[in-house]
Amino acid sequence: MAITDPLGDMLTRIRNGQRAGKTSVKAPAGRLLVRVLDVLQREGYIRGYSEAELRPGLRELKIELKYHEGLPVIREIARVSKPGRRVYSRIADLPRVYNGLGVAILSTPRGVISDSEARQEHVGGEILCKVM
Repeated sequence: MAITDPLGDMLTRIRNGQRAGKTSVKAPAGRLLVRVLDVLQREGYIRGYSEAELRPGLRELKIELKYHEGLPVIREIARVSKPGRRVYSRIADLPRVYNGLGVAILSTPRGVISDSEARQEHVGGEILCKVM
């Protein structure tokens, strides 16, 4: 069965895995998903991820979740821009997630980056998701 929203599916798998106390979760691979995981790893929300090829043309991501003192590092992760309703933001209108304690992940002309990196590079784009 085809997935309509692969990013939303991956975020839900991460959310469910952390609520269940799993050490890792698996998700179908994709270029956008890998870029989002790069940002999550750079910002310290996940331990890491690895990519495996199940068979030719079918890749899978194994995402290692991160916990601090028994509690998940990701308290909240939500999709903002959805396939039915895209959300774009100029640099001046970029939201501050929980007054700067969280991160918004954006797809910009310079790649998939966090909101703080977008402010430094002075670019806006599509707000993919928010993480706290």
